[in-house]
Amino acid sequence: MKLATTATGATPVSYERFESTVSSSTVDASLQSTNYSPYWLEHSQRPEALAALEGFITTDLLVIGGGYTGLWTALLAKEAQPDREVVLIEAQRIGWAASGRNGGFCEASLVHGESNGEKHLPAENDRLTELGTENLADLINTIKRYDIDCDLRLGGVLNVATEEHQVPWLHEEADTKATDDLLDAAATRELINSPLFKAGSWEKDGTVLVHPAKLAWGLRRVALELGVKIFEHTSGEDLTSTADFIQVRTKAGRIRAQRVALATNAFPSLLKRHRLHTIPVYDYALMTEPLTAAQRESIGWSEDIGLADLSNRFHYSRPTVDENGGWRLLYGGYDAVYHYGREVNPEHDRHDETFRKLAAHFIGTFPQLEGISFSHAWGGAIDTCSRFFAFFDTSHDGRVAYCAGFTGLGVGATRFGARVMLDLLSGNTTELTQLAMVRKKPLPFPPEPAAWVGVKLMTHALAKADRQQGKRGPFLKVMDAVGMGFDS
Repeated sequence: MKLATTATGATPVSYERFESTVSSSTVDASLQSTNYSPYWLEHSQRPEALAALEGFITTDLLVIGGGYTGLWTALLAKEAQPDREVVLIEAQRIGWAASGRNGGFCEASLVHGESNGEKHLPAENDRLTELGTENLADLINTIKRYDIDCDLRLGGVLNVATEEHQVPWLHEEADTKATDDLLDAAATRELINSPLFKAGSWEKDGTVLVHPAKLAWGLRRVALELGVKIFEHTSGEDLTSTADFIQVRTKAGRIRAQRVALATNAFPSLLKRHRLHTIPVYDYALMTEPLTAAQRESIGWSEDIGLADLSNRFHYSRPTVDENGGWRLLYGGYDAVYHYGREVNPEHDRHDETFRKLAAHFIGTFPQLEGISFSHAWGGAIDTCSRFFAFFDTSHDGRVAYCAGFTGLGVGATRFGARVMLDLLSGNTTELTQLAMVRKKPLPFPPEPAAWVGVKLMTHALAKADRQQGKRGPFLKVMDAVGMGFDS
């Protein structure tokens, strides 16, 4: 049977076909009882909220933002100097945003993958790979040293080819990594059973899995034990300075600090000059109900490993065990939605069109699980920059440091970002402060409406490349040339 073609004349990729071959009634049934909120945050270990700041305080270091970046900054600061006064403020709850709703893939890469690092920073990409490996090892050691209960799993990730043209890509990648196991179609399906998988590469090093919210709560607990003062429901309203201190005003108080670390990521920076360097792009995910014994047997997946494919518009998936011992699957990715105006708006966290796509793609990928229900569906903003990995800045004579732009790969890299900010705030010259990664900033996104048009063109071009065996068209080649091209 000849497959239908798209408007471009190219054959649609498998995932697109599932949007028509999986029936609407099947998708409707899978989402009938879905809770549209992050699965990870509905856990008995979620700590009670801490009090908001009221009044006036002083501190040596003020950290603004209670996600991974801010938590690591506070924790590492106290480890390095136990007598340093450290205050962290969070506008809502610790780990409530990207740090508490991501897929839980914690990767060694600091630059969104080897090829992206080579494209942007070829002269130091090898060293950044080493630093990323060291960072992941130190992160794991911290989790173990402080007994952080975050469901740490060390099995790695299975990268799969879902189209024939992707199979050689796996071979090319495996040739550069001696620890990877290259698998043919049969061996891949023996590990995780999907008729869609044509080959796989089991990357056993470089990625671990965590329960993302429990990691944030664990870092919060350790920071408090080390003496960090944390105030929740406390947003920084503005930042001013004198020769002697930096002052941040909150809704009900003021903080005077010698140094300030800004860790707000997707949310608008208190320094307006950074606001064109990131845009909030929305990512979405589903979580299944617990699988039955028969369903688990039909899918395999006996190893605690993550799953990702090689398309530009890629999916990620991973297992997790709930509080009652139920074995579930998270499934996300594919759509990356940008809304006109750069606004971070909680109304965008729900996107029914994407949830329906994800449900159809999941059922098409794992047809033996047809009839399964999704207990949760959620989404939220990712702080995306044009080079797809973190950038840094300082202001106020080096007394304020800033870090953002992780673009969905921040679970591990935020710890490295925290180290860089602390080095910058120290005023000392270190290896990290001299990295081109730290000194060089990504190209800013243009103002509206150009940003919105550009993202739409990029999304269309990436989808077209997937339909054309990965061949990048003129638009993507131009974006690659100017340093704004994306390659998963």
